[in-house]
Amino acid sequence: MDRKKELKQQYKEITIEAGVYQIKNTGNQKIFVGSTRNLKTLNGVLFSLENGVNFNKKLQAEWKEFGKNAFTIEVLEVLKKKDVPYYNEKEALGDLEKKWLEKLQPFGERGYN
Repeated sequence: MDRKKELKQQYKEITIEAGVYQIKNTGNQKIFVGSTRNLKTLNGVLFSLENGVNFNKKLQAEWKEFGKNAFTIEVLEVLKKKDVPYYNEKEALGDLEKKWLEKLQPFGERGYN
């Protein structure tokens, strides 16, 4: 029983970081920019691509065409949480993603967004 309490405590102490990431096709230099409230879920994004069920059809098609070794995943920026009343993490993350979309312009021939 003590082990269970210890594991629960460890889980509570894990810091959850939100941020913006990119998936880059090193073959044609196209990128996808996305955000997540938990950067640890990037493994789930990889899992969806490897199993052919990713929501982004263009990215999924090229993942199948080029293979997983042609892609890299990189965290572009971690959201700095503010300890202020009425802080909206979801809104702040959306603003951060918008900043990176404007900066990298992953649209049309340049990307998957």
